Amino acid sequence: MFLGMNEAFDLRPDYIINVIKKTGAKIVGFQFPEGLKRKGPELAKKVEEATSAEIIISGDPCYGACDLDRTLLEQVDILFHFGHAELEDTKLSEKVYFIETRSAIDIRPVVEMAVLELKGQVIGLITTVQHVHKLPDVCAVLKTNGKTCVIGRGDSRLAYSGQVLGCNFSAARDEVCDEYLYIGGGDFHPLGVALSTKKRVLAADPFSGEVREVDPSRILRQRSAVIAKSLDAQVFGIIVSSKNGQERMELASSLKALAKKHGKEAHLILIDLVTPDQLLQFKVDAFVNTACPRLAIDEVGRFPSPMLTPQEFEIVLGEREWESLVLDEITEEPV
Repeated sequence: MFLGMNEAFDLRPDYIINVIKKTGAKIVGFQFPEGLKRKGPELAKKVEEATSAEIIISGDPCYGACDLDRTLLEQVDILFHFGHAELEDTKLSEKVYFIETRSAIDIRPVVEMAVLELKGQVIGLITTVQHVHKLPDVCAVLKTNGKTCVIGRGDSRLAYSGQVLGCNFSAARDEVCDEYLYIGGGDFHPLGVALSTKKRVLAADPFSGEVREVDPSRILRQRSAVIAKSLDAQVFGIIVSSKNGQERMELASSLKALAKKHGKEAHLILIDLVTPDQLLQFKVDAFVNTACPRLAIDEVGRFPSPMLTPQEFEIVLGEREWESLVLDEITEEPV
């Protein structure tokens, strides 16, 4: 039996209550990713009744540990950020507590199913923070079935070995393996690993029990189309995020200089929440995104002009070969 997502994650209410009592906080902030927002009122009620603190729930979108609600942070004594692990560059304040919402689901049934689909002998394991504590269980299942597992450490932006983010797949480049097994839901993370490593990636979803091989060909076709539409562009808008974990002004400035080198016009656009509507008034031939790497992929076709990643911009300018196309990442070293 596979649990639903809402029943599978530990929001750690007792820990939260203890922290509030220990710190004496009177006004407390809760920040949730979209998939957990519905749990906010229920948790807030329980915590308020136990502590007499006032809870303020962030209503703004939250896309990761890189996206702390700084406005709410100014209004509260402490802030609990749910669903993500702390990043090196999100240490804004000692007032922020990260609740990683670890999963309680038994991953062994879906891993047993995945074993039947694995083709290699040495299997690299990758997952999100919700399941990193389950990787020893995955290794045990693989070992029982005659496989060898490896778990990469990744760079310093990652809190745990085997962890991947939507903007960082370095844990999948840290070890030698035949193929990868991703534990979790959704396609973006395993697709990113497939594009980053050029290796086969099998995704095992412990919530639905589905096992599938990810196919990056659709994304590659989409990205190739965006590049093709931008080849004749003369004016570029280079998007820079003001979010603390996404701001890459140095990269944006270097891309502007690269555009100038090739006789192109480029302008830096600093923005907090990047949406198609926010960019409607900018009359450029194409945008270059240095904010959250997922924007160009998840919102493809919705922006008023083509949205390129930095690597795709290099292809447009002739600085990178088409065959070297990878997804954009925020890592210690340039991708």
